[in-house]
Amino acid sequence: MRAFKVLFSIVFLAILASNIRLVSHWSESRGVYDDICYLRQAHLFQRFGWHGLDTSLAHETDGYLAGKLRSIDFPNWNEPTRAPCHTEIADGSKWVMTPPPGTGFVLALFPEGFQVIPLYALANVMIGGFALYGLWRAREAGSLTLAALFGALSITFMINPAKASYSMAPTMVVCALAGLVTARLFVDEGRRRLMMIAAVGILLGLSASFRIANVILSAGYFLFFGLSFLIWRTRETFVAGLTLGLAFLVGLLPVFAANLVNSGHPLVSAYGGQDTAAPHLDPAVLRAYLRDTQFPLMVIACAWTALLWRFANHAGVRQLTLLVGANLALNLAFFATHPVFTPYYIIPILMLSLWTLLFAAVFTRGPVQGFDRAPPGRPRPPEMLSRV
Repeated sequence: MRAFKVLFSIVFLAILASNIRLVSHWSESRGVYDDICYLRQAHLFQRFGWHGLDTSLAHETDGYLAGKLRSIDFPNWNEPTRAPCHTEIADGSKWVMTPPPGTGFVLALFPEGFQVIPLYALANVMIGGFALYGLWRAREAGSLTLAALFGALSITFMINPAKASYSMAPTMVVCALAGLVTARLFVDEGRRRLMMIAAVGILLGLSASFRIANVILSAGYFLFFGLSFLIWRTRETFVAGLTLGLAFLVGLLPVFAANLVNSGHPLVSAYGGQDTAAPHLDPAVLRAYLRDTQFPLMVIACAWTALLWRFANHAGVRQLTLLVGANLALNLAFFATHPVFTPYYIIPILMLSLWTLLFAAVFTRGPVQGFDRAPPGRPRPPEMLSRV
């Protein structure tokens, strides 16, 4: 087993080195419109500090946006109100950017003109670290094989499809970390359960700062903890659900702040058009997903969830698969009825699910414990405690 781990560690590092070499040749003027908005948000943070949350075009006094648009040969580059991903707010008082502030914030941590390369290099290294952790944490042949295969796949995905949007680099890292904490929450028997629930809530809320659609990543969590309270009706399940909700709101604070500054209300975003269209089934969108790399990943995630539920050697893992399955179903339903297709829209939910399933597999071993383990936040029934 050790030789296998050493071999795949070398494979992981080789893929990681190849990724960083590719990233080091990337250009920040590749012609993708959304890139300009993320870079402009970073520029505003570097120029105004926290006041950079205000993305009004009234602050466009140094020609930064026009220069970026001109560099990608954007027509009407000298007309700020024609800039991509900018919209006029409801009262017509100003034009602001639509994306949330998180991606711009992480880009602002690096020097202007050299932001995308270090962001992706750092994100690649962090994903490589998660992959190595899963590999060396695995103690059985099956979980070790899963860790090896998924670890290599996860690092590879940091180039394609993660390169499609700058928001995907931090999103992929948050999904891996949230998957790790979620698996710990259901596998560990320790007394830090509320702390882990809070950590998961903050991470899920924070993910929406990078892509607003990431807010849907929390849907299955709220469904699981909500149903747990309705079924058990105990103080512990109530506190667990409340902790998740409050922590989620804490993670959403950057989004609320940006909405308040730009749109005048914390719950009103600047998005419009297709992004806010009512859900409906579009055969063209469904066909696009069926032909895309995301579809086989979707099948793998669903099959892995079902198999882990069937053959789980830990009752908490079976409960975990119910959460993962519900989250997959809700997220896939949302994007299947969303009128826009991209090669990365459902990657976050797939990666969150797969990381969670992987860590659940590598953290558990031994005989099946049955269903005597209560949901997170609820103690075992007295008759079960008497058996321990």
